[in-house]
Amino acid sequence: MENSGGIQGNITAGLAGRYASALFDLARESNDIDSVQKSLATLKAGIAESADLKALVSSPVISRADAATAIEAVAKLLKLDSLTSKFLGVLAENRRLADLGGMIDAFNAIVAGHRGEVTAKVTSAHPLTAEQLKALAANLKTRVGRDVQIEAAIDPAILGGLVVQLGSQLIDGSIRTRLNSFAQAMKG
Repeated sequence: MENSGGIQGNITAGLAGRYASALFDLARESNDIDSVQKSLATLKAGIAESADLKALVSSPVISRADAATAIEAVAKLLKLDSLTSKFLGVLAENRRLADLGGMIDAFNAIVAGHRGEVTAKVTSAHPLTAEQLKALAANLKTRVGRDVQIEAAIDPAILGGLVVQLGSQLIDGSIRTRLNSFAQAMKG
Protein backbone atom coordinates (compact mmCIF):
# COMPACT_ATOMS: atom_id res chain seq x y z
CA MET A 1 0.00 0.00 0.00
CA GLU A 2 1.31 3.45 -0.90
CA ASN A 3 2.00 5.71 2.05
CA SER A 4 1.22 9.06 0.40
CA GLY A 5 4.62 10.50 1.24
CA GLY A 6 4.57 9.64 4.95
CA ILE A 7 1.26 11.38 5.57
CA GLN A 8 -0.45 8.46 7.20
CA GLY A 9 2.31 7.62 9.71
CA ASN A 10 0.90 6.60 13.09
CA ILE A 11 -2.67 7.32 12.00
CA THR A 12 -2.90 3.92 10.31
CA ALA A 13 -1.25 1.94 13.11
CA GLY A 14 -4.41 0.41 14.61
CA LEU A 15 -7.36 -1.48 13.20
CA ALA A 16 -9.42 1.67 12.69
CA GLY A 17 -6.49 3.29 10.91
CA ARG A 18 -6.02 0.35 8.55
CA TYR A 19 -9.69 0.41 7.55
CA ALA A 20 -9.58 4.21 7.16
CA SER A 21 -6.43 3.95 5.07
CA ALA A 22 -8.05 1.40 2.78
CA LEU A 23 -11.12 3.62 2.39
CA PHE A 24 -8.89 6.62 1.68
CA ASP A 25 -6.97 4.71 -0.99
CA LEU A 26 -10.23 3.72 -2.72
CA ALA A 27 -11.62 7.25 -2.44
CA ARG A 28 -8.43 8.74 -3.87
CA GLU A 29 -8.39 6.27 -6.78
CA SER A 30 -11.97 7.19 -7.70
CA ASN A 31 -11.61 10.94 -6.95
CA ASP A 32 -14.30 10.67 -4.28
CA ILE A 33 -12.40 11.94 -1.23
CA ASP A 34 -14.73 14.93 -0.72
CA SER A 35 -17.95 12.93 -1.11
CA VAL A 36 -16.71 10.17 1.22
CA GLN A 37 -15.64 12.74 3.80
CA LYS A 38 -19.04 14.45 3.56
CA SER A 39 -20.84 11.10 3.92
CA LEU A 40 -18.74 10.18 6.94
CA ALA A 41 -19.52 13.55 8.55
CA THR A 42 -23.23 12.94 7.95
CA LEU A 43 -22.92 9.47 9.43
CA LYS A 44 -20.98 10.72 12.48
CA ALA A 45 -23.66 13.36 13.12
CA GLY A 46 -26.36 10.71 12.71
CA ILE A 47 -24.70 8.46 15.28
CA ALA A 48 -24.41 11.37 17.71
CA GLU A 49 -28.08 12.32 17.28
CA SER A 50 -29.77 8.91 17.04
CA ALA A 51 -29.79 6.43 19.91
CA ASP A 52 -31.02 3.73 17.51
CA LEU A 53 -28.14 4.29 15.08
CA LYS A 54 -25.67 4.40 17.96
CA ALA A 55 -27.09 1.08 19.22
CA LEU A 56 -26.84 -0.44 15.74
CA VAL A 57 -23.16 0.33 15.33
CA SER A 58 -22.20 -0.63 18.88
CA SER A 59 -24.34 -3.69 19.63
CA PRO A 60 -22.52 -7.03 19.59
CA VAL A 61 -25.81 -8.99 19.62
CA ILE A 62 -27.06 -7.89 16.20
CA SER A 63 -26.26 -10.58 13.61
CA ARG A 64 -24.02 -9.80 10.65
CA ALA A 65 -26.93 -10.14 8.24
CA ASP A 66 -29.24 -7.91 10.29
CA ALA A 67 -26.50 -5.32 10.76
CA ALA A 68 -25.76 -5.33 7.02
CA THR A 69 -29.45 -4.91 6.15
CA ALA A 70 -29.94 -2.14 8.71
CA ILE A 71 -26.77 -0.24 7.76
CA GLU A 72 -27.74 -0.43 4.08
CA ALA A 73 -31.09 1.16 4.94
CA VAL A 74 -29.34 3.84 7.02
CA ALA A 75 -26.98 4.61 4.12
CA LYS A 76 -29.94 5.10 1.78
CA LEU A 77 -31.82 7.21 4.32
CA LEU A 78 -28.80 9.46 4.92
CA LYS A 79 -28.05 9.55 1.15
CA LEU A 80 -24.44 8.44 1.63
CA ASP A 81 -22.22 8.03 -1.41
CA SER A 82 -21.87 4.52 -2.86
CA LEU A 83 -18.26 3.98 -1.72
CA THR A 84 -19.14 4.81 1.89
CA SER A 85 -22.25 2.60 1.67
CA LYS A 86 -20.16 -0.34 0.44
CA PHE A 87 -17.58 0.35 3.15
CA LEU A 88 -20.31 0.21 5.81
CA GLY A 89 -21.49 -3.10 4.36
CA VAL A 90 -17.97 -4.52 4.71
CA LEU A 91 -17.81 -3.26 8.29
CA ALA A 92 -21.14 -4.92 9.09
CA GLU A 93 -20.00 -8.21 7.51
CA ASN A 94 -16.71 -8.09 9.46
CA ARG A 95 -18.47 -7.05 12.70
CA ARG A 96 -16.43 -3.82 12.83
CA LEU A 97 -19.21 -1.21 13.04
CA ALA A 98 -18.27 -0.56 16.68
CA ASP A 99 -14.93 0.84 15.44
CA LEU A 100 -16.62 3.27 13.05
CA GLY A 101 -15.98 6.42 15.14
CA GLY A 102 -12.25 5.76 15.20
CA MET A 103 -12.27 4.99 11.49
CA ILE A 104 -14.00 8.29 10.70
CA ASP A 105 -11.47 10.22 12.80
CA ALA A 106 -8.57 8.37 11.18
CA PHE A 107 -9.99 8.97 7.69
CA ASN A 108 -10.30 12.70 8.40
CA ALA A 109 -6.73 12.80 9.72
CA ILE A 110 -5.45 11.02 6.59
CA VAL A 111 -7.35 13.45 4.35
CA ALA A 112 -6.00 16.43 6.30
CA GLY A 113 -2.46 15.11 5.91
CA HIS A 114 -3.04 14.49 2.21
CA ARG A 115 -4.14 18.09 1.79
CA GLY A 116 -1.33 19.47 3.96
CA GLU A 117 -3.78 20.50 6.67
CA VAL A 118 -3.80 20.10 10.41
CA THR A 119 -6.97 19.54 12.43
CA ALA A 120 -7.48 21.44 15.66
CA LYS A 121 -10.12 20.31 18.13
CA VAL A 122 -11.53 23.49 19.65
CA THR A 123 -13.82 23.39 22.67
CA SER A 124 -15.73 26.50 23.73
CA ALA A 125 -18.46 27.20 26.27
CA HIS A 126 -20.73 28.64 23.57
CA PRO A 127 -20.90 28.12 19.79
CA LEU A 128 -18.35 30.18 17.87
CA THR A 129 -19.51 32.27 14.94
CA ALA A 130 -18.20 31.59 11.44
CA GLU A 131 -16.16 34.78 11.70
CA GLN A 132 -14.59 33.67 15.00
CA LEU A 133 -13.78 30.23 13.56
CA LYS A 134 -12.19 31.82 10.50
CA ALA A 135 -10.06 34.15 12.65
CA LEU A 136 -9.02 31.27 14.90
CA ALA A 137 -8.06 29.13 11.89
CA ALA A 138 -5.96 32.02 10.51
CA ASN A 139 -4.26 32.51 13.89
CA LEU A 140 -3.48 28.80 14.21
CA LYS A 141 -2.21 28.69 10.60
CA THR A 142 0.29 31.41 11.50
CA ARG A 143 1.37 29.33 14.49
CA VAL A 144 1.84 25.99 12.69
CA GLY A 145 2.56 27.15 9.13
CA ARG A 146 -0.14 24.92 7.58
CA ASP A 147 -3.83 25.21 6.86
CA VAL A 148 -5.90 24.35 9.91
CA GLN A 149 -9.31 22.71 9.86
CA ILE A 150 -11.30 23.28 13.04
CA GLU A 151 -13.40 20.59 14.65
CA ALA A 152 -15.58 22.60 17.05
CA ALA A 153 -17.19 21.25 20.21
CA ILE A 154 -19.27 22.87 22.93
CA ASP A 155 -18.71 22.25 26.65
CA PRO A 156 -20.47 24.72 28.98
CA ALA A 157 -18.40 23.36 31.89
CA ILE A 158 -15.33 25.30 30.71
CA LEU A 159 -17.32 28.49 31.51
CA GLY A 160 -15.59 30.59 28.84
CA GLY A 161 -12.43 30.86 26.78
CA LEU A 162 -11.15 28.04 24.58
CA VAL A 163 -9.42 24.70 24.82
CA VAL A 164 -7.48 23.92 21.65
CA GLN A 165 -5.98 20.49 20.91
CA LEU A 166 -3.55 20.73 18.01
CA GLY A 167 -1.91 17.36 17.53
CA SER A 168 -0.26 16.50 20.84
CA GLN A 169 -0.25 20.14 21.95
CA LEU A 170 -3.00 21.33 24.30
CA ILE A 171 -3.67 25.03 24.72
CA ASP A 172 -6.07 25.48 27.64
CA GLY A 173 -7.34 29.05 27.87
CA SER A 174 -10.57 28.15 29.62
CA ILE A 175 -11.93 30.17 32.48
CA ARG A 176 -12.44 26.95 34.48
CA THR A 177 -8.69 26.21 34.33
CA ARG A 178 -7.80 29.77 35.23
CA LEU A 179 -10.15 29.66 38.24
CA ASN A 180 -8.72 26.31 39.35
CA SER A 181 -5.18 27.71 39.07
CA PHE A 182 -6.20 30.78 41.04
CA ALA A 183 -7.80 28.60 43.74
CA GLN A 184 -4.62 26.51 44.01
CA ALA A 185 -2.50 29.68 44.29
CA MET A 186 -4.77 30.97 47.08
CA LYS A 187 -4.31 27.73 49.04
CA GLY A 188 -0.59 28.38 49.07
